[in-house]
Amino acid sequence: MAVGAVYIWTYVYFIMRIYAEKNTETNDETEAQTFPESCTESLLHSKDHSDEDEVPITTSAGKISFMERAFQQIKDFAGKNNLKMVFAPSTIGAIVGFTIGIVSPIRKLMIGSDAPLRVIDSSASLLGEALIPAMTLIVGANLLKGLRRSGVSVGVIIGIIAVRYILMPLSGIGVVKLAHHFGMVGSDSLYQFVLLLQYALPPAMTVGIIAQLFEAGESECSVIMLWTYVVAAFALTLWSTFYMWLLG
Repeated sequence: MAVGAVYIWTYVYFIMRIYAEKNTETNDETEAQTFPESCTESLLHSKDHSDEDEVPITTSAGKISFMERAFQQIKDFAGKNNLKMVFAPSTIGAIVGFTIGIVSPIRKLMIGSDAPLRVIDSSASLLGEALIPAMTLIVGANLLKGLRRSGVSVGVIIGIIAVRYILMPLSGIGVVKLAHHFGMVGSDSLYQFVLLLQYALPPAMTVGIIAQLFEAGESECSVIMLWTYVVAAFALTLWSTFYMWLLG
């Protein structure tokens, strides 16, 4: 779950951002074409003072240290990528929880009935209980938008549903069985059932949240989420039954 949250808020986030930037550029070009050339020409033609405004670049005689170069590269990377959006609260929480679970001294301080800092674990658990109601509200809002809007053709929706609930579960069977054959997955039937079930689940709601953050593709995402969750009520039941028969 933690790795999946980090994956969605990094890889999927960048894909959605690229789509949003292309969509914005297309809209800007369309708006520019609607105006005549006389409206886009400047009223006053200023002279080119590029030669006068150039400032000589001064370089220091000393060499830049490795730490300064590394810090500059990190600064440039942070400037090009919005790290505040990448490291969302869910991602930060997953990283912190993963670190606490791995480091044994920190885990003993926070987790357990006799832990000195168990109040932190209790507070985090109390806040985590509000996750399900909040996600339910987000799902309901997206599904309601899907009922009001229709920005996706029927063929595209059918194709997405076929890939999501037919091809993905079938490929999941092959992946899990192949991993079990090579000893990467144990013989526990419940563990294999959980792995197989991941391939039959509906799309993650995080994609809808990212679409709302960029304000791009919201209507398409709402329609797709609506029909995939409607079909999930039947597909998840059928695939769960088939998986139990397969592992039994």
